[in-house]
Amino acid sequence: MNTFQDRAEIVMWVRRADGRWSARPVWVVVLGGEAYVRSAFGQRSAWYRRVLQHADTQVELAGVRLSVTLRPVDDPELVQRVSGAYRAKYGLNWPGPVESMNGHEAAASTMRLTNVGEVTQLPA
Repeated sequence: MNTFQDRAEIVMWVRRADGRWSARPVWVVVLGGEAYVRSAFGQRSAWYRRVLQHADTQVELAGVRLSVTLRPVDDPELVQRVSGAYRAKYGLNWPGPVESMNGHEAAASTMRLTNVGEVTQLPA
Protein backbone atom coordinates (compact mmCIF):
# COMPACT_ATOMS: atom_id res chain seq x y z
CA MET A 1 0.00 0.00 0.00
CA ASN A 2 3.03 2.30 -0.07
CA THR A 3 2.00 3.06 -3.63
CA PHE A 4 -1.09 4.81 -2.25
CA GLN A 5 0.72 6.60 0.58
CA ASP A 6 2.88 8.58 -1.83
CA ARG A 7 -0.07 9.83 -3.92
CA ALA A 8 -1.93 13.06 -3.25
CA GLU A 9 -4.89 11.56 -5.06
CA ILE A 10 -5.89 8.56 -7.11
CA VAL A 11 -8.47 8.20 -9.85
CA MET A 12 -11.42 6.02 -8.92
CA TRP A 13 -13.11 4.36 -11.90
CA VAL A 14 -16.60 2.98 -11.30
CA ARG A 15 -18.75 1.25 -13.90
CA ARG A 16 -22.16 2.79 -14.53
CA ALA A 17 -25.33 0.80 -15.09
CA ASP A 18 -25.03 1.40 -18.86
CA GLY A 19 -21.56 -0.20 -18.87
CA ARG A 20 -19.56 2.99 -19.29
CA TRP A 21 -16.88 3.93 -16.77
CA SER A 22 -16.84 7.20 -14.84
CA ALA A 23 -13.68 8.60 -13.29
CA ARG A 24 -13.34 10.66 -10.14
CA PRO A 25 -10.15 11.88 -8.43
CA VAL A 26 -10.18 11.04 -4.72
CA TRP A 27 -7.82 11.58 -1.83
CA VAL A 28 -6.33 8.45 -0.31
CA VAL A 29 -4.71 7.83 3.08
CA VAL A 30 -2.91 4.80 4.47
CA LEU A 31 -3.12 3.50 8.05
CA GLY A 32 -1.48 0.30 9.21
CA GLY A 33 -0.73 -0.71 5.64
CA GLU A 34 -4.37 -0.33 4.52
CA ALA A 35 -5.60 2.34 2.08
CA TYR A 36 -8.79 4.33 2.75
CA VAL A 37 -10.91 6.72 0.69
CA ARG A 38 -13.99 8.83 1.31
CA SER A 39 -16.61 10.52 -0.77
CA ALA A 40 -16.36 14.27 -0.28
CA PHE A 41 -20.15 14.43 -0.70
CA GLY A 42 -20.98 11.34 1.32
CA GLN A 43 -23.97 9.38 0.09
CA ARG A 44 -24.90 12.13 -2.37
CA SER A 45 -22.00 11.04 -4.59
CA ALA A 46 -22.99 8.83 -7.53
CA TRP A 47 -19.68 6.90 -7.52
CA TYR A 48 -20.09 6.08 -3.84
CA ARG A 49 -23.65 4.81 -4.32
CA ARG A 50 -22.54 2.65 -7.26
CA VAL A 51 -19.69 1.15 -5.20
CA LEU A 52 -22.18 0.24 -2.47
CA GLN A 53 -24.22 -1.54 -5.15
CA HIS A 54 -21.11 -3.62 -6.00
CA ALA A 55 -20.30 -1.92 -9.29
CA ASP A 56 -16.98 -2.86 -10.91
CA THR A 57 -14.37 -0.54 -9.44
CA GLN A 58 -10.79 0.25 -10.39
CA VAL A 59 -8.15 2.67 -9.19
CA GLU A 60 -5.68 4.37 -11.50
CA LEU A 61 -2.11 4.99 -10.43
CA ALA A 62 0.36 6.55 -12.86
CA GLY A 63 -1.81 5.60 -15.83
CA VAL A 64 -2.29 1.98 -14.74
CA ARG A 65 -5.74 0.74 -13.71
CA LEU A 66 -6.13 -1.95 -11.05
CA SER A 67 -9.32 -3.74 -10.05
CA VAL A 68 -10.20 -3.10 -6.43
CA THR A 69 -12.94 -3.79 -3.91
CA LEU A 70 -14.06 -1.09 -1.48
CA ARG A 71 -15.43 -2.12 1.89
CA PRO A 72 -17.36 0.34 4.11
CA VAL A 73 -15.75 1.04 7.48
CA ASP A 74 -18.24 1.06 10.34
CA ASP A 75 -15.83 1.11 13.30
CA PRO A 76 -16.12 4.65 14.78
CA GLU A 77 -12.59 4.52 16.23
CA LEU A 78 -11.11 3.60 12.84
CA VAL A 79 -13.15 6.33 11.13
CA GLN A 80 -11.64 8.84 13.59
CA ARG A 81 -8.14 7.55 12.90
CA VAL A 82 -8.77 7.93 9.16
CA SER A 83 -9.90 11.51 9.85
CA GLY A 84 -6.60 12.12 11.63
CA ALA A 85 -4.73 10.67 8.65
CA TYR A 86 -6.58 13.06 6.31
CA ARG A 87 -5.72 15.97 8.59
CA ALA A 88 -2.04 14.94 8.76
CA LYS A 89 -1.65 14.33 5.02
CA TYR A 90 -3.72 17.18 3.56
CA GLY A 91 -4.39 19.65 6.38
CA LEU A 92 -1.52 22.08 5.82
CA ASN A 93 -2.19 22.57 2.12
CA TRP A 94 -5.99 22.29 2.07
CA PRO A 95 -7.40 23.02 5.56
CA GLY A 96 -10.94 23.90 4.35
CA PRO A 97 -11.42 20.84 2.16
CA VAL A 98 -9.96 18.62 4.90
CA GLU A 99 -12.57 19.86 7.35
CA SER A 100 -15.25 18.96 4.77
CA MET A 101 -13.68 15.51 4.29
CA ASN A 102 -13.74 15.02 8.05
CA GLY A 103 -17.34 16.22 8.43
CA HIS A 104 -20.01 13.74 9.47
CA GLU A 105 -21.40 13.07 5.98
CA ALA A 106 -18.02 12.42 4.34
CA ALA A 107 -16.61 10.50 7.33
CA ALA A 108 -19.62 8.17 7.18
CA SER A 109 -18.51 7.19 3.65
CA THR A 110 -15.08 5.88 4.72
CA MET A 111 -14.08 2.79 2.74
CA ARG A 112 -11.07 0.47 2.80
CA LEU A 113 -9.48 -0.57 -0.50
CA THR A 114 -9.15 -4.35 -0.59
CA ASN A 115 -8.43 -6.99 -3.20
CA VAL A 116 -6.20 -4.72 -5.24
CA GLY A 117 -5.95 -6.75 -8.41
CA GLU A 118 -3.81 -7.17 -11.44
CA VAL A 119 -3.15 -4.55 -14.06
CA THR A 120 -6.05 -4.26 -16.48
CA GLN A 121 -6.04 -3.00 -20.04
CA LEU A 122 -6.68 0.69 -20.45
CA PRO A 123 -9.58 1.56 -22.72
CA ALA A 124 -8.59 2.57 -26.25
